[in-house]
Amino acid sequence: MRNDIHPEYVDSKVVCSCGNTFMTKSTKPELHVELCNMCHPFYTGQQKFVDTGGRVQRFSDKFGNAAAAVMEREAADKEARRKAAEEAAAKLKTERDARAADKASKAAKFEVTEAVKSGDASADATEAPAEESAE
Repeated sequence: MRNDIHPEYVDSKVVCSCGNTFMTKSTKPELHVELCNMCHPFYTGQQKFVDTGGRVQRFSDKFGNAAAAVMEREAADKEARRKAAEEAAAKLKTERDARAADKASKAAKFEVTEAVKSGDASADATEAPAEESAE
């Protein structure tokens, strides 16, 4: 760095228009400001939000409430996906129930044929009508 070209970095007194003063470091010995942390509306909690009718408002006026339309569309898509998932779950349940019933009927037929092979006439007489009514 070159010598004798940099300003002195000194303690500086900051004076606000509200009367508040505090010390900091700066290249100037005294600073005068309009707002400080004691009088700024953001820090005092007195900040008021004012809708100035800027770009967003002009866009809404020109194209309508696009945000509401997007939210409605997303809600409808979500509902359609939920219904599709419910229908798929119901279809899988009916297929599973049909497979279970088919398996049970095959097991019953197997028991009847085993009873016939073993020569148990009472089992054949009781099972045969149930088999016919099931078909």
